[in-house]
Amino acid sequence: MDSWKKKFAVIWSGQLFSILSSAIVQFAIVLWLSFETKSAEVLSFAMIAALLPQTLIGPFVGVFVDRWSRKRTMILADTFVAFCSAVLALLFYLDCVEIWHIYVLLAFRSVGSAFHNPAMEASVPLLAPESELLRVSGINQVIYSICNIAGPALGAVFMTSFDMTYVLMFDVAGALIACTSLLFVVIPNPGKKAEDEDRHVLREMKEGFNVVYRQPGLKWMMMLSIIVTFFLMPVATLFPLMTLNHFNGNAFEMSLVEVIWGVGMLLGGGILSVWKFKGRKTILINASYVVLGLTFLFSGVLPHSGFIYFVILTAIAGVSAPFFHGPFTSLLQIYIHSSYLGRVFSLLGSASMLPSMIGLAATGYIADTIGVANSFIISGAVITLVGLYSFFVKPIRLLEEGTRNL
Repeated sequence: MDSWKKKFAVIWSGQLFSILSSAIVQFAIVLWLSFETKSAEVLSFAMIAALLPQTLIGPFVGVFVDRWSRKRTMILADTFVAFCSAVLALLFYLDCVEIWHIYVLLAFRSVGSAFHNPAMEASVPLLAPESELLRVSGINQVIYSICNIAGPALGAVFMTSFDMTYVLMFDVAGALIACTSLLFVVIPNPGKKAEDEDRHVLREMKEGFNVVYRQPGLKWMMMLSIIVTFFLMPVATLFPLMTLNHFNGNAFEMSLVEVIWGVGMLLGGGILSVWKFKGRKTILINASYVVLGLTFLFSGVLPHSGFIYFVILTAIAGVSAPFFHGPFTSLLQIYIHSSYLGRVFSLLGSASMLPSMIGLAATGYIADTIGVANSFIISGAVITLVGLYSFFVKPIRLLEEGTRNL
């Protein structure tokens, strides 16, 4: 086995435990809040608490990710997340937990994730050869898909079998395993450029923005991905209502749709991880937009008796999703110098999460005024048009003929 593959095997083994344990705890917290409050508003606030800090501090975090040792950053971030889970476990053990405690600790966990995720993404091109970056992204998608499928199922089982104190300690154990695995791996830090000697946070944030702005192809891709996310997130939050209201489904059918989506993503990530794609990655990204948009559009026009077709379309959408994220991530890792990647990934994460906040806040209004099925139709049509338009944007077509590692 190649040296870089051994390093990734060690890192992925630890990250699998960490991501899975976080997925278990996250779903267990959602279930606990659902049973205790039976309030959609409480769940919305919990999701906002878990996402908003990453969105707000992301551009600042990227500056420090690029300054610091990326290995040390990941270890400290995982340790901080474990500490937050341990504090929440203690509150449950003392039987003094309040809803606001959960909001606050979810927000702190989000701060830890804001440092960990870009540090991990920015480390990949320092470890793997350029020709393997797309496959590495595919394997990452497989890991996340496995956790997205197994996390809710195990979270439900653990919550009904154990006290919440012990469920939360799974997250602590997962983080400790991830930190331990990183101790056995050497992650090189990118070479610093001459201008890095005179450091200033706002100036470095601007540099992260400018390095993307100077590459027209990447600039167009990021703008179009933000538009897609803006129309995707409201629909993503409406999947349960689509199953319940439009198709007159039940709890089993709701969970079936979630599992099918996860299985589709697992399959799509698996294809990317074994397929040595030689063509232009931008074609995969544009095509994934078109496929994803058409699945939403067709789902919205299905009759009330068409649930089985909704499941099939959801599976196709799940398969197509990694063909955007994986190639896009590898393109950033190829065309952006490693010393800027922390800032670029943080900036992209924040820009992508802002639509999530809007979609989450507007879900109820959209469902009541536009209608769930019409929301799928409108969002699907827009996403399809964006995908088709992307094929004709000259800077995107020329991207993979341009200068690398700006």
